[in-house]
Amino acid sequence: MTSNLILNTDSYKLGTFLQYPADTRSVSAFVTTRGSSFRPEVMFFGLQMFLKDYLSRPVTRMDVTEAEEVASAHRQPFDKAGWLHIVEAHGGLLPLRIEAVPEGTALRRGVPVVQVVNTDPALPWLTSHIETSLLRAVWYPSTVATTAWRLRMAILPFLERTTDDPHGLQPSRISDYGCRSTSSVEQSAIGGAAHLVHFHSSDSLPGILQARRAYGAAMPALSMPAAEHGTITAWGPDREVEAYSHLIDRFSEFGAYSIVSDSYDLHNAVTEIWGKKLQTKVRAAGATLVVRPDSGDPIDTPVQVVAQLAYAYGTRLNGKGFKVLDANVRVIQSDGVSIQDIQMILGRLEGMGFSAENISFGMGSGLLHKINRDTLSFTMRQSAAQNAGGEWRETGRRSTHPQEKPPMAGRVAAIADGTDIVAIPLAELGARTNLLQPVWENGQLLKDWSFDEIRARASAASVSS
Repeated sequence: MTSNLILNTDSYKLGTFLQYPADTRSVSAFVTTRGSSFRPEVMFFGLQMFLKDYLSRPVTRMDVTEAEEVASAHRQPFDKAGWLHIVEAHGGLLPLRIEAVPEGTALRRGVPVVQVVNTDPALPWLTSHIETSLLRAVWYPSTVATTAWRLRMAILPFLERTTDDPHGLQPSRISDYGCRSTSSVEQSAIGGAAHLVHFHSSDSLPGILQARRAYGAAMPALSMPAAEHGTITAWGPDREVEAYSHLIDRFSEFGAYSIVSDSYDLHNAVTEIWGKKLQTKVRAAGATLVVRPDSGDPIDTPVQVVAQLAYAYGTRLNGKGFKVLDANVRVIQSDGVSIQDIQMILGRLEGMGFSAENISFGMGSGLLHKINRDTLSFTMRQSAAQNAGGEWRETGRRSTHPQEKPPMAGRVAAIADGTDIVAIPLAELGARTNLLQPVWENGQLLKDWSFDEIRARASAASVSS
C-alpha cells in the first residue's frame, strides 16, 4: 500500500484540474448523509484520525515523481506543476480548511458533518481530489459509531427495567471481538476506536491503541483473561475438569475470567463441572467466572446457561425485583449475535425474572464489517465555487423529479435549534454559532478532541434520544 497522499484517491481525480472554468479560485464541498429523518440517526466520529494519520504527512518531491509515473502509465492527466507548488509553497501540506461538527455529535440525516474548501486559489481542484480519502475517513468510523450507538440504545431499556445501575452497567455490556473479522489492521483500529465511543469493553488491541494515540485516551477499554477452544481441547476430553481447574488457578487474580465451555458438552460443563465439581473452587477463588456458551441456538442457549447457573449458584433479588446470579458467575454470548438477537435474549431473561446484568455480549463482523457506505448513505457534495472576483456561486445537480427536494447548495452552516441541529446557508448564519467548527487548516490541527469529551457528548445524545 502506498503512503503517497496524491495517489490515495480514484484515478479520475488526477484529471480534475483540467475541468473547472478558468476563473475558478475556490471550491467548497461538504460531507453528509442522504435522505432525512425526524430524529438523530447518525453519530459523527473519526475525522481526527484521518487528520493526524494522513493529512499531517507532507507530500514530497518523490511522491510527485511517483504519481507522475503512475498517471502516465495509467493514461491519466497529472498536474505536476500544481503538486510541486504544494511542496514548495506549502511544505507539502495540503492547503485546505476543514470544518466539522464536534465528534460524538448525533445528527439527523441530511445535516452536513464536514465542510472542506481549498485555501490556495491556484489549486481549486484540491477539494475534489481529497473527496475519496476524506469521505472514506468519515463514513466508516461514523457508521461503526452509529451501530454501537444503536446497540447502546437497544440494551438500555432492559437495563433500566431490570437493574439498579443501568448507566453504570451499560458500557461493559458489549465487547469488540472483531479484530479478526476485519479486512485489515487499519480497519480493526478505526472501527475498534469507534466502538469505544459507546462501550468500555474490548479485545481489539488495535482499536484500543488507536483511541490512545489519536484521542489521548489513557486506557479506553478493559478486558479479561479468556480461554479458547484450542487450549481447552489440548487437555483432552478426559481432563476437561482439570483444564478448567487450571484456569481458575491462573486467572482468578485478575478478578474476572472467561471460559469457553462448549468444547465437548456444554450442558455437562455447566451443570456438572461448573455447577458441582468446581463450584467450591470457583467460590473460593473470589473472582467472577464468565461462562461462554459459544454454540447452540444463539437465543435459547445463553438463556439456558443463565438458568442453569442460577440453579447451581443461587441468586439474589435486586432493587427492581429481578434475579441476579451469585457474584461468582456470569455469562457472555459472542457467537455471531445481532442487535435483534441481543434484544431477544434480554427479553427472554426479563420474562423469566432475570436481570440483564447477568449477561454481556461480544460482537465482531456485525459491529465492524457488515456495514458499507450505503448503510447510512454517506456522500460528499460540491456545493459552491468562487470566481476570481471573490463571488461565490452555488453549484449542484438539478433534481430529476419536480417534486424531489434539491440537495442543499452553497456554503453551509450547522446550528443548534433547541435540542436539534439543522443546516442553513452560511450567509444566513448571522450572530448564531456555527457548529461546523474549523478543525484543520493548511496542515495545522486546530481542534484536538479528547476521547473523554467525545464520550461525554455521545452519552448526552443517548440520554436525549
